[in-house]
Amino acid sequence: MKMANCSSGNSELEGEEKLIAAAEQIARVLGSKKKLTNETRRILAELGSQLSSVTSHKEREVERFREIENSLDSVQEKIMSKEGDDSMIWDLGPDESFEYMNAANEARKLVDRLQGICLNEDDEDGGEKLELERRAHDVLQMAMDRLEEEFRYMFVQNRQPFEPELVSFRSSEEETMDESSIISYGDDLFEESMNRDSMSRTSEEFIIDLVHPDVIPELRCIANLMFSSKYDLECIQAYTSVRKDALDECLCILEIEKQSIDDVLRLEWANLNSKIRKWIRAMKIFVRVYLASEKWLCDQILGEPGAVGLACFVDSSKASLLQLLNFGEAMSVGPHQPEKLFRILDMYEVMADLLPDVEALYMGDAGSAITMEFHGVLNRLGDCVKRTFLDFKHVVASNHSTNPFAGGGVHPLTRYVMNFIKTLTDYSQTLNFLLKNHDDGNHIAYLSSPDTSPSKQDEEDKSRASTIGFSLMARHCLSLAVVLEENLVARSKLYKETALQHLFLMNNIHYMAQKVKGCELRPIFGDYWIRKHNGKFQQHAMDYERATWGSILSLFKDEGIQNSGSSSLSKNILKERFKSFYLAFEEIYRTQTAWVIPDVELREDMRISASLKVIQAYRTFVGRYNDKISDRFIRCSADDLENYILDLFEGTPKILHSPSRR
Repeated sequence: MKMANCSSGNSELEGEEKLIAAAEQIARVLGSKKKLTNETRRILAELGSQLSSVTSHKEREVERFREIENSLDSVQEKIMSKEGDDSMIWDLGPDESFEYMNAANEARKLVDRLQGICLNEDDEDGGEKLELERRAHDVLQMAMDRLEEEFRYMFVQNRQPFEPELVSFRSSEEETMDESSIISYGDDLFEESMNRDSMSRTSEEFIIDLVHPDVIPELRCIANLMFSSKYDLECIQAYTSVRKDALDECLCILEIEKQSIDDVLRLEWANLNSKIRKWIRAMKIFVRVYLASEKWLCDQILGEPGAVGLACFVDSSKASLLQLLNFGEAMSVGPHQPEKLFRILDMYEVMADLLPDVEALYMGDAGSAITMEFHGVLNRLGDCVKRTFLDFKHVVASNHSTNPFAGGGVHPLTRYVMNFIKTLTDYSQTLNFLLKNHDDGNHIAYLSSPDTSPSKQDEEDKSRASTIGFSLMARHCLSLAVVLEENLVARSKLYKETALQHLFLMNNIHYMAQKVKGCELRPIFGDYWIRKHNGKFQQHAMDYERATWGSILSLFKDEGIQNSGSSSLSKNILKERFKSFYLAFEEIYRTQTAWVIPDVELREDMRISASLKVIQAYRTFVGRYNDKISDRFIRCSADDLENYILDLFEGTPKILHSPSRR
């Protein structure tokens, strides 16, 4: 605008010069006359005064021009004195930097003042003015280039060390999970999920010094001068570039690598699990600490609030944040494997927790693309969680085998599913939110689970339980437990021995009931479910005893021991009874020492129950008939049998070699 005003002024000046020349000619003509009227003399005097004023203005403009020229010479000398010096100005001390800033600011002022001087370009003075303007711009350009260099240098040299290990967000990165597939089961695998990375949702955002606080005023002065000198674009580019490098370095410190979605999907689970842990910790620190500090630094240097500062912050940080979001995107499109569910839930919860922080950091149009992308990845992770959780029921239902589980103990699938459900309780709020639009109506399916013969009391409990307001997650967990039971019933049929079928179901249902009874699952499953399943495993225990000891105990009945057609005792039948008992007991001992009851208390109860039934019947039978046959047919005492029963259910097969009376 000033240049336009000056051009307009030059045109006006050319017209004025022509007018002055004409006026001077008139004055000379009038002045050469000897006789002038008073009116003519008055006009001539006024004309001379005006001509004198115009001449004085031109002289003042020339004088201002010479003053600017002298000042520019001085400023140029100061600016040029640093051009051949490899030392950085701000390393030379505050006096040097202050002097250079003053010189650069003076150059800016001289450029502005030159634009305010209007001289005829056709005159010698006008030509000199154009040359001086070029010199002034060159000097200012030189100063701005140097200040940009110093600006970058000060950021780099005064960068404060970033030490994420000092940030008090707990991490258990050293722990690992080995669940590589649905076949990898066990209690220990789920314990580490309880120790998942955590950060209080009420933790306050806090700021750390990314550069030394002492240089922030200096950096702000440089930025202000570059902006006022119309070198704002160069300042923004320098700031964005140097802060991008700092943010990239931060991600390296946090052990975040640049990987494509395909690279992430090709990772083995152990490696991927480790990277997810690092990502979770990095997201918390990067957003809540580093980005918050970066935004504060940007506001301090480029001004708060302001569109320019926000745009700079967005430009400098978006690549790093998108790098983190890219990993989240990769996890959301990967296969829906159960072992990944809890890690993806952790990722979802971290992003949901950080969403308000991101929206506060990336406000307005400048940050809208970032917040939209963040929302998108968060939603896709949520969809992945929901699909994986709902698909898990089908994974359990389709997990079949053609071989029975050795020993009839608690099947790994039972442990896995129950621990899976238990761990889900840590995420109940999140899962209820994600499942709010999905209700398959199976929330009371557990009321008609396998092997159920409802009694009147069951029907009353069922009616009462159906009125309970289960959460969405609870409904799906109950349905999942039904699917597990159905799977266990199918697996039990793989055993040839009826007793082992019941032992297997007893072990597994007892495990399920105990798991629910003793942890956070009780409010989800309810006392009715626990009571029903306690009854179920006890029923299987009785069915096992009947199948194992029923035929043996029948040998101790008095019926059939007499001779045919007589009331006299048949010693041969009595001998055969003892022989059959010992053979049957040896077979039970041989097979059932290899069977397993993992729960110590349940194992002891089953041994006591067997002893009460078998040993008492044996002791009574022997006491009644030991004087009727030779001692050699009674091969062991009741105490011997009791000791043998203590060997059962240990999972180590043993052979009873011809037991003899001790």
